[in-house]
Amino acid sequence: MNPTISKLYEIAKKNNKRIIGLMSGTSLDGLDIAVCNFTGHGLATKITVEHFETIAYNDEFRKDVLSIFSKEQVSLEKLCLLNALIGTVHAKMINACLQKWSISNAKVDIIASHGQTIYHAPQSLHKQLNYPNATLQIGDGDHIAVKTGIITLSDFRQKHVAAGGEGAPLAVYGDYLIFGKAGEHRVLLNIGGIANFTFLHASMQLHEVFSTDVGPGNTLMDAFIQKEFAGKNFDENATIALQGEFNSSLLDALKQHPFFAQSFPKTTGPELFNLDYLYKSIEVSNTTHLSKYDIMATLNRFTAEAIVNTLQMSVPVNNYSIYISGGGMHNPLLMQHLQTLLPNISIQTTQDLNIHPDAKEAVLFAILANECLSNPNNNTLKNSNGVPSIAMGKISLPN
Repeated sequence: MNPTISKLYEIAKKNNKRIIGLMSGTSLDGLDIAVCNFTGHGLATKITVEHFETIAYNDEFRKDVLSIFSKEQVSLEKLCLLNALIGTVHAKMINACLQKWSISNAKVDIIASHGQTIYHAPQSLHKQLNYPNATLQIGDGDHIAVKTGIITLSDFRQKHVAAGGEGAPLAVYGDYLIFGKAGEHRVLLNIGGIANFTFLHASMQLHEVFSTDVGPGNTLMDAFIQKEFAGKNFDENATIALQGEFNSSLLDALKQHPFFAQSFPKTTGPELFNLDYLYKSIEVSNTTHLSKYDIMATLNRFTAEAIVNTLQMSVPVNNYSIYISGGGMHNPLLMQHLQTLLPNISIQTTQDLNIHPDAKEAVLFAILANECLSNPNNNTLKNSNGVPSIAMGKISLPN
């Protein structure tokens, strides 16, 4: 037997595992690295986050990825090259962090790598009935495994698509396992490039579990900032949006897309909510006179209303608590809008549930890896609402 396969078998049998979770989202701001200690699996899962850090991407690397990101036509050569480069860059970042934290690579059982989403194409978006749902993440796991010497699980979303899902949201699996609480209705809201949430009923009954994308999180705001404000990647502290006022006509135009009327659960991405969509909405609403500050204020409000409207349409109770994660939680104006629109709802962050909100997405992929290796039935979410009950993650061996 290949000794590495034997090692994987021994890791899978361990009740305690050290797993590194990696996440690089559609905001392209950097790589989240979370070193997690696991005990157990399924509803018996216990997690301690040992270390967490976000390693920022430099401008050259970000520009390179953006050249093929969320575009219908790209250079196949660049796509091929970046598949290897992203894996290599991520491996270097992991090695550097482990050295800084004085953790030997040999003391890490598994790396769980999300990769970098390049294109998300659910059938509801591409509308070609002879083609299935599809999604593509690059940053090959073999490059990470070989360059770190650590067995790597990656490409989680493909199994979700193969099993009938849309490849997202995947947060529901970890949300249910570690954040559910009998007696409290909870919404786990993540505001990354795209906003999504998981609803966890106080009964903890699987048929009540619900997860969906809601529309844009930061993606439209970030794209507009990067185009109109040189040297800025995002609206830090909502400084720019706070200098404007949201425009109701533009806001109404932005909310008219058929995506918002689609049934739940559903997924989306920057393939839909991008600058072309914004400029078409400006044209339709006859708001070409708006200042850049008013446009930013409107995009901020748009994200908030998209989230709140989806919650009001889909969550079957009105006495729930929201726990937020993702970059959007750092936007004070967005948070103000959410609380104004939901005056009777408690809004906290996942820090109140003992998981750093910036680390949550990376931790969730570590959970998926733990479940893939440890759960003998992989049916923890069987009978849940539109959530395939499957093990996810392709295995890459370091030798």
